[in-house]
Amino acid sequence: MMTSVRALVIIDLVVRRGGRLALDAISCEVQTGSVTGLLGPSGCGKSTLMRAIVGVQIIESGSVRVLGEPAGTPQLRRRVGYVTQAPSVYADLTVLENLRYFARVLGAGEGRVDQVIATVSLDDHADQVTGSLSGGQRARVSLATALIGEPELLVLDEPTLGLDILARRSFYDALVNDYMDETRTILITTHQVEEVENLLTDVIFIDKGRIVLDSSIEDIATRYAAVAVTDDNVAAARAEKPFYQRRTLGKTLLYFERPDFDRLSGLGEVLTPSVADLFVAKLSHGAA
Repeated sequence: MMTSVRALVIIDLVVRRGGRLALDAISCEVQTGSVTGLLGPSGCGKSTLMRAIVGVQIIESGSVRVLGEPAGTPQLRRRVGYVTQAPSVYADLTVLENLRYFARVLGAGEGRVDQVIATVSLDDHADQVTGSLSGGQRARVSLATALIGEPELLVLDEPTLGLDILARRSFYDALVNDYMDETRTILITTHQVEEVENLLTDVIFIDKGRIVLDSSIEDIATRYAAVAVTDDNVAAARAEKPFYQRRTLGKTLLYFERPDFDRLSGLGEVLTPSVADLFVAKLSHGAA
């Protein structure tokens, strides 16, 4: 069961990169025990926010507190794991040598190295040079380095970018089955929204440096609805003020926030939008 402790608290965060406003006074919270998807188009500020959370991004104003501490403090070195788009490992070292190195940096014991190798299913590759591994295997090594300190917060920035679907599925299975519990928290960015949707407890949509949606998955079902209507009911459905619409399979699908479900049910089939569909609807920048 999820606790109510906040793993992450961001207040009025402003960041500029290259003279451009990358994060525009954003505020949000992430609860301990959650798996939160930070979703947005390329260049929207996701990676900048991730870097601010792990303490490697200079901020202009606002605050970022991670596990009760200011982001980037030495106390968080073992408590936060970070996996980026490019595997952060040494290609000329073996898997075992990489993990032993990171264990020494983080003050973890040799026994922890063996545990992590088993967790990410790299037992058969421990003595291989990391650069000779497949993309999926290298991603697992990168995950292993992030897990070596037994982090309470795991920050994943496009961790499966460039991997095939089998490697991506294997990566996420390792996370859910061998890492996650009610005391640990995952914050993940990805463009493969459909593949992580069933893992998420919460979502944050970000666009042009601003948060456009911050919701639990449970609340989406009561806060948003889509109704599929035939052509003769389109005008009546538009009168209910949808924020987005699209054509699909010969019908018009209209999206609503805080709808009158009884009124919509008289117009057509009422659906709960998937995270992927809601993401497209909220970030399409156009009136229905």
